[in-house]
Amino acid sequence: MIRRARERYPGLEFREADIESLKPWGETFDAIILADVVGHLQDIEETFRSLRCFCRPETRIIVSYYSFLWEPVLKLGERLGQKMPQEHQNWLSTEDIGNVLHLAGYEPVKTEYRLLIPKRIPWLSDFINRFIAPFPGLRRLCLCRYIVARPKGLREKKEFSTTVLIPCRNEKGNVEAAITRLPSFGEHQEIVFVEGGSTDGTREEIQRMMEKYPEKDIKLVVQEGRGKGDAVRSGFAVAKGDILMILDGDLTVPPEDLPKFYRALAEDVGEFINGCRLVYPMEKQAMRVLNLIGNKFFSFMFTWILNQRFKDTLCGTKALFRRDYEKIHANRSYFGDFDPFGDFDLIFGASKLNLKVAEVPIRYRERTYGTTNISRFRHGWLLLKMTWFAYKKIKAI
Repeated sequence: MIRRARERYPGLEFREADIESLKPWGETFDAIILADVVGHLQDIEETFRSLRCFCRPETRIIVSYYSFLWEPVLKLGERLGQKMPQEHQNWLSTEDIGNVLHLAGYEPVKTEYRLLIPKRIPWLSDFINRFIAPFPGLRRLCLCRYIVARPKGLREKKEFSTTVLIPCRNEKGNVEAAITRLPSFGEHQEIVFVEGGSTDGTREEIQRMMEKYPEKDIKLVVQEGRGKGDAVRSGFAVAKGDILMILDGDLTVPPEDLPKFYRALAEDVGEFINGCRLVYPMEKQAMRVLNLIGNKFFSFMFTWILNQRFKDTLCGTKALFRRDYEKIHANRSYFGDFDPFGDFDLIFGASKLNLKVAEVPIRYRERTYGTTNISRFRHGWLLLKMTWFAYKKIKAI
């Protein structure tokens, strides 16, 4: 198989070695793929440990294996000459592989199930494998199982600089509070206000605060487009911090909670930190009933589609490393400029990069100034369209 691969792709480099007696090569890799390998290993844990010398903190280990529910069918396929004969030693469930990865110093990021019909039947097999096989319940019957994991303990312990992005439209009464209530954390803190077409003097208030607090690194970006999504992209384009954070200008998420987001990244708890408003009790008028029901529905849908838990997809407070955002930005064409909110642009991009998601519970407060810019029904319809969009681009592939 390696010889054939070299013949077909002469421009690529192929190396051949015994995976159970690997020596360091003095280089690391973005991804390490173990395709149907674990069933043949004498010591899976030690093999996984030996691969750590090829890893960076951003490296992803991708393990593919098959479900033993299919063992009789696969054996029949071998006898009929429809499958390459193959011996195996280890009877491993998805949970077994995840456990051994954990013992070897890795953290599973996501698990996926694919291929309900392994024999190609024109039109039918493609349709079922793409659109039907991923459904909850049915996917456990699929032939192929995949685990994506990341190495733990490789990230350097240090302080990071941080950019706090605050999109604001008609939030004049919240500007100074956002500055004064923001705790100091990290190596350096940059505050970027993105102002978009306010009619209450928000832009002038930001400029006044820049003069009032010269000791703070405050920047103003005047938004040329419309919507929070455009504001986030405009602000992140000028951000200088190692870590990028979003704090909504209405301050319904307290600025005092941002150190929790910083700590989760700095201590390598996760790589994409998402706020969650649905753990602690909310203040009475913080979220209307229909919004709460919608949040729970979309939480279920996106947790299934993205294969990582998202209890609150619509919380505007998020944090990630700038280097990961730059990768999302570079690959934005895969999803396109589809998101007026900015939340899903980041969530889908983080999922595509297989970033580890961590959720930080926060106490959601009532707005004390201004009115919300969210339209429940118009934006709810947009969210339904984005759910279908995510299903096609992430799940049904």
